[in-house]
Amino acid sequence: MIRFATVPFQRTLQGGINQAQAKLADTQLALNSGKKAQDLAGLGSGAVRTLTARSMLAREEAQSANAKLLGTTLSLYDTNITAVDTLGTELRQKLLTALGTGDGASLQGAIEGAFDQFRAAMNASDGDGALFAGGRGDTEPFGPRTLADTAGATTATAFANDGVRASARVGDGTDMTYGVVASEIGGGMLSAFRALAEAGPVGDKPTAAQLDAMRAAITRIDEALPQVRSINAGNGQRQARLETMQDRGQARADLLQAYVSDAEDADYGQIATDLASQKTVLQASFSVFSQLSGLSLVSYLR
Repeated sequence: MIRFATVPFQRTLQGGINQAQAKLADTQLALNSGKKAQDLAGLGSGAVRTLTARSMLAREEAQSANAKLLGTTLSLYDTNITAVDTLGTELRQKLLTALGTGDGASLQGAIEGAFDQFRAAMNASDGDGALFAGGRGDTEPFGPRTLADTAGATTATAFANDGVRASARVGDGTDMTYGVVASEIGGGMLSAFRALAEAGPVGDKPTAAQLDAMRAAITRIDEALPQVRSINAGNGQRQARLETMQDRGQARADLLQAYVSDAEDADYGQIATDLASQKTVLQASFSVFSQLSGLSLVSYLR
């Protein structure tokens, strides 16, 4: 006897409809998320390469963050070291003028103002601690609070910084040592201020001893400023090197980001095409299922 059954056909069609619906759901999910796959497993054979690229990108981003923080610190170094250079140059000029004219009017105020600027630069902070304290960021590296406090002071007694040089990872396998400490910047200027402090407050007519102290201070400033400028030049070289490394790091990060994006990000043009195609397939499956479901052998036996 020949048997006719529509149930197997319906099951086959139902399976096809389920597959079409699943593909359409995956495509809609890709449209909503903007990603080709919702996990690494969905990337297939490219998952390992993509994971490696993501790891390298994360390392580049971490190094970039370190480099930006270091760039800020080096800029603060430059600002404060330049301030020491400027105040030293201006104080030298005022001392020379007083020596030439013999007029000390307002000179004491200028000396004390220069000292206050010097002290502020030595104890400058980056928000987390003293810039020039070395490894003792919680301590003010320059102790004397007034010009008079520098009388009899030495580098050892006036400065509280240590000799630790900070460093940061700024590139793949590359660390930059960048620490600058207060004593190496301000040791020479301290001796100039000490000479002036030990001569006593300068009046309108400086005494012979005070004139000698001014000459000694000028000599010490002349000795100190080349050291200050050399330190700042080294800082500038580190800034230039850092900028170069940041540019190279950004180029690598852009390349890795492009690779990850190409591997993971959905192609909206392709999604639009897939949606239209899958919608058509699903509609056709529904239509065929509907037609076959209406068939009956009884209709042909009448």
